[in-house]
Amino acid sequence: MEHQLCHNVKPISRIELPGAGQVSVGGDYAYVGHIPNKAQLGTSILDVSDPRDPKVIAQITLDDPESHSHKARVVGDLLYVNSERNMTPIGRRADELPRVKARLVAELGRDPTHAELAARLNVKESDIPLVEAAQKKPYQGGGFKIYDIKDRKNPKLITYQKTGGIGVHRFDVDENYAYISTEMEGYIGNILVIYDVRNPAKVEEVSRWWMPGQHTAAGEKPNWSGRRNRLHHALRYGDELWAGLWHGGVGVIDVKDIKNPKTLGTYNYHPPFPEPSHTFMPLVDKINGRRIAVAIDEEDHAHDAEEVARRRGRPHGCLWVFDVTDTANIKPLSIFEVSELDSPWARATPGRFGAHQFQEQRCGTLVFCTWFAGGLRVVDVADPAAPQEIGWFIPEPAAGRAAPQTNDVFVDDRQRIYMVDRYTGFDILELTA
Repeated sequence: MEHQLCHNVKPISRIELPGAGQVSVGGDYAYVGHIPNKAQLGTSILDVSDPRDPKVIAQITLDDPESHSHKARVVGDLLYVNSERNMTPIGRRADELPRVKARLVAELGRDPTHAELAARLNVKESDIPLVEAAQKKPYQGGGFKIYDIKDRKNPKLITYQKTGGIGVHRFDVDENYAYISTEMEGYIGNILVIYDVRNPAKVEEVSRWWMPGQHTAAGEKPNWSGRRNRLHHALRYGDELWAGLWHGGVGVIDVKDIKNPKTLGTYNYHPPFPEPSHTFMPLVDKINGRRIAVAIDEEDHAHDAEEVARRRGRPHGCLWVFDVTDTANIKPLSIFEVSELDSPWARATPGRFGAHQFQEQRCGTLVFCTWFAGGLRVVDVADPAAPQEIGWFIPEPAAGRAAPQTNDVFVDDRQRIYMVDRYTGFDILELTA
């Protein structure tokens, strides 16, 4: 198999699996969570025992057309997937409608027309009935599901744990607890909710963690607009959770007492950097006596050529390296960026070019990063002040698409690399360096 857009990374196989948000691998099986699609496909299970010939052996479809489950994780014979509301053209306007309507009534002295509401909500007048219907019947499907997968070909639902708001985005899980990023009633934006999953048939909430300002029902007031600062993703390493906090930067949470999570430290680089913090992870070993961590930003959407032009000159989403020896005093050491000259599809629209995610399995000083239209980038942070790219792999765009949108990556114990695209594609690769 020949592929010209690669260096020190060799393709093993590829299948055109529908677009995906996450890939996880355990033993001889891969688990793929799909982004919203017409077929309402939620999760695919693949036999990857022969990496040259991966085979889909089971797929879970969704009953609710409003929901997707684009994340999937496995612990033993249990499969965990999220449930989150699909994005729609009206977005969060149903949440905003009561406030906007009340303000217009106060200004006009009468009920506003659909045209006046549409102008304030920045939607079409024809969308207002949809906004009103969504306000009267809020989304109820948010949460996460646990499946018994002893028989990989026949997943069986054990539990559907409901949460709140538009549901669960990302999560981590181990044999004892699930660390869920979700909206909950009374809070603005996603917070951390920890659940005891030792009995998967009877999941119990253990504790919550949030940034000061998120608990609006308790009188807290955010000093940011909208849901810009929120928990995006928290990963457990030892007795700590390492959290990407979107436009709130990154943070470390102490969970020695699982019932009382405590903030050990945060660091926020927004502004001046425009792209939100996606994932945060410590390296296994110290380097020259210092504890080192990496974070990755998520490149925002660019929907058309005009928006791309407005964004030129701004930093793309990138990889960060931090000194976290003292978690109460996190210090940035360096960043790694990919040049637009390094991908033939860097400025293709619609789509994204910059960073998104890295593998969450710690691989020494190597960080395997997905870079949307930049494909897979393998970065060595052995010198934390000067990260070095040692390999890359850029897939061809899917049929009818302007650019690849490499979305997630997993590295297994055999050092095989599994990669998925937001549009279509499941690749198995290996590092040859």
